[in-house]
Amino acid sequence: MAPTLSSNASRRRAEITELVRASGYQSIIDLADRFAVTEQTIRRDVNQLCDSGLLRRRHGGVELPSPNTNIDFDQRMILNAGAKARIASAVAARIPDGASIAVSIGTTPEMVVRALRSHTGLRIVTNNIAAALTASANPTFEVTIAGGRIRPEGRDVLGRQVEQFFSAYKVDFGLFGVGGVDADGSLLDFTEDEIRARETISQNSRTKVVVLDQTKFGRAAYVRGGHISDPDLVFCDGEPPEEIGAMIRDAGHELITDGKEAAALALLPEFAEAGE
Repeated sequence: MAPTLSSNASRRRAEITELVRASGYQSIIDLADRFAVTEQTIRRDVNQLCDSGLLRRRHGGVELPSPNTNIDFDQRMILNAGAKARIASAVAARIPDGASIAVSIGTTPEMVVRALRSHTGLRIVTNNIAAALTASANPTFEVTIAGGRIRPEGRDVLGRQVEQFFSAYKVDFGLFGVGGVDADGSLLDFTEDEIRARETISQNSRTKVVVLDQTKFGRAAYVRGGHISDPDLVFCDGEPPEEIGAMIRDAGHELITDGKEAAALALLPEFAEAGE
């Protein structure tokens, strides 16, 4: 089915935001040329993004409201929400009832937890406060959250105590997002604490699952940790750059795009029957 007008606009606005984040100020004229739309269309996009607090108007174009930082959690929830929801639905279809899951920070992992609310008996450990609150709405779930100082902009907790927290568990699935993916396949984030928490989850998970939308490819987060070929499962809303896809497949791992699962294999032998 062809993308709707609203989905095209949503994806374009997400790409505009990530382009400004990666490269700085963008002019209306250049954006119109890049996306092959009218300047009037780009102005509507920019107006909505600025009204939402994601970007800031500057004469003849647009820039970030505050450079070199990630966007606040509430604003990121708006960004590319349709793609994140499709990813979340695909992940939820692969996780059986009764599984144990470590959930990292970010809006896409939180949306996966939303999609899991119809499951039963999940055991969730997380430093993602929004995800913990979402999971706690299901009385059959066992939810354990890391302690420490809350980052208001991320609705999460980071630091050495979080790494110790995740190290106390060995879970079936480690679920995490990333700030960006470099052209060489490096996984990127905005702080060293984010990297260390993600790597601790990876080390203590039987199956590593990364969730990311297409705007993360080439995004200029600058702290490196891990590689796109490391996770056992990579969920994305569309095909990544050809070189990135090849890295995943050459590692013998699975790439699931836009909720398409026909070619995907069972995650774990012991869960094969439950997942059918």
